[in-house]
Amino acid sequence: MTLIAGRYRLLDALAEGAAGLVWRARDEVLGREVAVKEVHAPPGTPPDAEPALYARVEREARAAEAISDPGVARVYDVVVEHGRPWIVMELVRGLTLAEALEADGPLPDREAARVALGVLAALRAARAAGVPYRDIGRDRVLLANDGRVVVTGVATGVSASGDGPDAPRPGAEEDAAALAALLGGMVADPRSGPLAPAVAGLADRDAGVRAGAVRELERVAQLGERPRGEVAAEGRAPERGPGRGPGRPEDREHEGPGGVRGARTEGRAVAEGRRGPRRGVVVAVGVVGLLVILAALVWQAVRDGDPGAGPGGGGASSTAPAVPGAAGTGAEVGGPAATPRS
Repeated sequence: MTLIAGRYRLLDALAEGAAGLVWRARDEVLGREVAVKEVHAPPGTPPDAEPALYARVEREARAAEAISDPGVARVYDVVVEHGRPWIVMELVRGLTLAEALEADGPLPDREAARVALGVLAALRAARAAGVPYRDIGRDRVLLANDGRVVVTGVATGVSASGDGPDAPRPGAEEDAAALAALLGGMVADPRSGPLAPAVAGLADRDAGVRAGAVRELERVAQLGERPRGEVAAEGRAPERGPGRGPGRPEDREHEGPGGVRGARTEGRAVAEGRRGPRRGVVVAVGVVGLLVILAALVWQAVRDGDPGAGPGGGGASSTAPAVPGAAGTGAEVGGPAATPRS
């Protein structure tokens, strides 16, 4: 185990690229794990060009120490050992974008938009600090375990395409073009899918078109596909069927303070309004049934309290004789009384 600058103990190798080898190390002074990049010249670099390359990497790495954007891996220290710069950086735990795509395939549109916006913020922060990225690829974008999108390798001295230390620094247009290529490789359908306008817009030379593409990324990141956990939290299954899915009308952006939450609340209100008439019919039928039952109960009570009430033409329902002691059955109601037998 090698000790760098009497402080950083190299533990194991994490990754290797054209511009160096990245180690997991321990800062013996602060007692924390860090990432240490061992910089070396790419194969084919002339020996007399190496000193200028290393000097540029050291200069840019020291400038990168001022970057505090959460989307850029922090640079803690820069030391020179064995004639080469060693860059001590934040150790970010997670998967690279390349590993995530290889394991699970293209990202959902909402996640791809979120990742692209994180990379864009990192590119802008690095350029503002005077150390713009010369090359951005899937292996330099980390999807951190804490939810951040982190770009590594801000100071490399060269790009993956082999541009030397004297190559011009990329500007906003070059950053956007690199991001367009990265975004196109993240999604399943970069030419006609929901993020196709953003992919094309970022690659455009017109600054206004690029700005519109960024706004489209923000819209998709906020209103695109909903995470599975969010659906489960509401206790509902995801809506499926014709005309539903990312970008459906009820998920589009609504103006006003409600934002996304307001749009979803409105969608629920519409659904409840459509169910309203059906509920009204059920309630009305229930009320009518209750009134019929009450009317039957009242009629039964009145009938039981009136001795002369009964079915048919008003005859008595009792089987007892109408006149005490009467033995015959031939008398008619209202006719002459029957003669009693002795």
